[in-house]
Amino acid sequence: MSGARRTAWSFLGRIEYGAADALQTAAREALRHGAGPERLLLLEHSPVFTLGRNARAGDVLWSGDELARRGVAVHESDRGGQVTYHGPGQLVGYPILDLHPDRRDVRRYVADLSQTLVRTLAEYGVEATAGVSERIGVWTAGKKIASIGIHLSRWITTHGFALNVSSDLGAFGGIVACGLPGVAMTSLAAESGRSVALEEVAARYRTHFAEVFGRELVEDREFAEAARPQAEAAAR
Repeated sequence: MSGARRTAWSFLGRIEYGAADALQTAAREALRHGAGPERLLLLEHSPVFTLGRNARAGDVLWSGDELARRGVAVHESDRGGQVTYHGPGQLVGYPILDLHPDRRDVRRYVADLSQTLVRTLAEYGVEATAGVSERIGVWTAGKKIASIGIHLSRWITTHGFALNVSSDLGAFGGIVACGLPGVAMTSLAAESGRSVALEEVAARYRTHFAEVFGRELVEDREFAEAARPQAEAAAR
């Protein structure tokens, strides 16, 4: 991809939400000060409900005892949106991109992020579309298969998307997912009838991300190695 801006990508495996949040912040500040590249972090989280800036107190339906019994943490986030679930079997993507000077358009960014997911799902025979307004995310046959929640600081992005690959969909019953009472959630496995490895989906996703955003993706294994202790802790 001649002339494309380079973006470093890393597949981090399973990592705790708080640790990934700290990695994003550090990567954003490095990018802002010219001390690091744009990044695309691909990973999965241990079970956690994350509360976006628009979340309400009643959006988490399970009691503290039930959360503890099921091993689900609760974490506040500075991303947009309301409450969602992250957990094993879900591909999470955190692009840390500088949208200056040519992509300074929030709606375009969300639309482009949605398109990367729509194209990835199409490779598995799942026809999906991007939602709008309060139904932001990616939908198939009336069910939500991916959530999007972003944060911008001086046009540098953090947070991103969560694509249900083989997620425990029952966990969404513990929240008012994305502030939409009664919303039906689904996954790539449920819609395609196939069991697909998360890392395989991540590899296909990278191709579409590079095409949609006009980036040349370069693997950064050192970044992934540095994050390995957090990933190993999350897997225990």
